[in-house]
Amino acid sequence: MFGYIKIYKDELLVREYEAYKAVYCGLCKKMGKDYSFLSRFLLSYDCTFYAIFLMSQKYKCTGFERKRCTCNPLKKCTFCTGGEQALSKAAALSVILAYYKLVDNIHDSGFFKRNLIKIVKPLVAHWRKKAKNKYPYMDDLGKNMMESQLECESREDCCLDMAAEPTAKMLSQLLSTEAKNSEESLVYSQFGYQIGRWIYLMDAVDDYDDDKKSGGFNPFLMKNGDFSAEQRRTVLSRCLAQAYDAYNLLDICDFKGILDNVILKGLPVMQEQILSGRKGVKNERSV
Repeated sequence: MFGYIKIYKDELLVREYEAYKAVYCGLCKKMGKDYSFLSRFLLSYDCTFYAIFLMSQKYKCTGFERKRCTCNPLKKCTFCTGGEQALSKAAALSVILAYYKLVDNIHDSGFFKRNLIKIVKPLVAHWRKKAKNKYPYMDDLGKNMMESQLECESREDCCLDMAAEPTAKMLSQLLSTEAKNSEESLVYSQFGYQIGRWIYLMDAVDDYDDDKKSGGFNPFLMKNGDFSAEQRRTVLSRCLAQAYDAYNLLDICDFKGILDNVILKGLPVMQEQILSGRKGVKNERSV
């Protein structure tokens, strides 16, 4: 995804931080095993959060073990044991979203960047094909999101809500597939929808200045007037508030301290960093 769904390390307990790193490293290992060593460069905090969310609901992490890091054999890392299905789904989501992000970037990029992407695309397409064979519904969601996004952004009447809808809908449907019943499905759907909407709009805020200079599409740059900084903050905060309302209805079995930290601290802090213009924070790739 985009790398915005992060922990706020300063307020995590040591054992919670170690557990978070164990899932992060477990996902890194799973991506290398299922796709290739190079696929590990797609590792993100967003998909780590997705894995932890799944483990908190149905796919249990049964413990932790110390092993050699596959990227650095001189270093030992803690890996979570169990929760293989959660890690498998998070790894598949990583490569599928990366592929459709590349497809989207081909439409938006200049000549040199577009041709560079075309060189990388076949490799990521191979990983995406393997992920699609495992989870075809996940690939369908990614494809529908990309096609809807391109359609929305090409329309003259495209507004902020319309532009954010594809990402919000994709994450809503992705989470609702994990629900055990209709009541749980409603909660998952609303939580995913608001988080997906927030992610898309956060990326738009992050790119606001660049898009304003280049004339690129941005939902906060409208023909009838741009959104002020305070209006952008209000829109994002409303998404977080509604996501938190749905989150409070979840029955969380494990990793509650980590999930609480992300929702209550990590997301608001990340939002303020982006709104205040601190660029580059989303590109961190290691815990």
